[in-house]
Amino acid sequence: MERTQGRRTQSQRDAFTVEIGYAVASAVFAAAVVFGVLAGPALLFDLPRALEKILPAAGTALAAVLFFVRVISVLLRFRQGDQPSQPGRTSPDS
Repeated sequence: MERTQGRRTQSQRDAFTVEIGYAVASAVFAAAVVFGVLAGPALLFDLPRALEKILPAAGTALAAVLFFVRVISVLLRFRQGDQPSQPGRTSPDS
C-alpha cells in the first residue's frame, strides 16, 4: 500500500477494514464447516463413547487452527498487494 506523506488515505483504511471483515467471515465459515464435518457424526449418531468425546475435541482444535491460519493468510496476501508493478497497466489475463 502506498502512503501519502507517511499516512494512509481514507480509501486505504477502508480497503483494509473490508479485508479484515472478509478474512474473519471466511475463516468463521471454514472453521464451522470443519467442525461440522468432524463433530457432526458424534452429535448425530450413536457412536462408541470414546469417539463421542474425541471427534468434537478434534473438531474444535482443528477449527481453531484453521480459523487463525485463514485470517493470517488472507491478511498477508492483502498486505503483499496484487497490484501490477507499473501503475495503469494490468496483466493480460485480468
